[in-house]
Amino acid sequence: MVDFDRIVSRAHTQAVKYDARRAVFGADDVTPLWVADMDFPAPEAVTDALIERARHPIYGYTLYPESLYDALIQWYSTRFDCLVERSSIVMAPGVVPSLHVAALAFAAPGDGIIVQPPVYAPFFSSVELTGRRLIENPLRLRDGRYEMDLEHLEACARDGAKMLFLCSPHNPVGRVWQREELQAVLAIARRYQLVVVSDEIHCDLVYPDQAPHTMLATLATEADQLITAVAPSKTFNVPGLGLSSLIVPDPTHRAALKAVFNRLHMIQCNPFSIAAFEAAYRHGSEWLEQLLGYVAANRDFVRDYVAGQLPGIRLVEPEGTYLLWLDCRELGLTDEALKTFFIKQAKIGLSAGVTFGTGGSGFMRMNIGAPRAVLMSALDRLRVALSSLDPAAG
Repeated sequence: MVDFDRIVSRAHTQAVKYDARRAVFGADDVTPLWVADMDFPAPEAVTDALIERARHPIYGYTLYPESLYDALIQWYSTRFDCLVERSSIVMAPGVVPSLHVAALAFAAPGDGIIVQPPVYAPFFSSVELTGRRLIENPLRLRDGRYEMDLEHLEACARDGAKMLFLCSPHNPVGRVWQREELQAVLAIARRYQLVVVSDEIHCDLVYPDQAPHTMLATLATEADQLITAVAPSKTFNVPGLGLSSLIVPDPTHRAALKAVFNRLHMIQCNPFSIAAFEAAYRHGSEWLEQLLGYVAANRDFVRDYVAGQLPGIRLVEPEGTYLLWLDCRELGLTDEALKTFFIKQAKIGLSAGVTFGTGGSGFMRMNIGAPRAVLMSALDRLRVALSSLDPAAG
């Protein structure tokens, strides 16, 4: 059994989550529950693979072995009934770089790319920094649950959009899109010939009591222009190793992506990334099942605590990811005041909702990929801080 309760110090390891606290929050004493990596050791098989590779003392230019592709193909076949052809796989240095490369490959300067806020901030920057036109299709919050505005999505497509960046499962609102929703997205994309980049980096992180994740690729036809981005980084807590994959069925699309990767010289691979990637997919299944149980218990703990002891804050019920979306609008604070309150009064470092764009104002994103004792301590401080903010509370 994996001991997810064990607290492993990450201080002074150059961990962004910890060692960047002063730069991000202006203080070193906040509990960091922000950037999306977990405070759990990676699977033992991953560490063993890294140690074994390190025993060979030459770390030169490296090829992607066929065994790496086989591990990926087996993982997605077994867990998602998704048949990935070997020829469709394009290795990439990460999902965020892949968004930039896709924008360059499939949209001209000024062409529209649709995003669905509130959403992970690099969705915006990958459009804007490549000189493409941002088209927003905001999600709608109804009865505590987010949904896509499909009618507005179609209007966005008619507005001359060339691409859609889909976040599935969705970061930060925690939705796991269901088959009917995804089929509707594909139908719109088909009608307007949109290239769809489906970021499915959180696909393995769906709560056991929720409907499973559906890979968009399992619903697509040969006529669909689909690129699926996947990686072991979130699932197995190895994002610092920086390796992902694009599943690209169309050979013309593959050629276009590879041309941009080559032009930017984003073609080198790291021998340690390769070792971890393959080991995670080949041997990480049991570790993941235990992780999902622990994170689900963390979700339940935070849900009950918020409902019972944190007046003015509501949890948007998550279906996937280890990221919780907290609705703090009833506190009546400006976004700057809300961020300051969490840092100064509660001593917690969260991701401010406004960084996720339209619809994020008044919200905060909380990372629960941490030992429960850490979450308990942080929430206790938040409860006390709320009592000071509102003398009638608690």
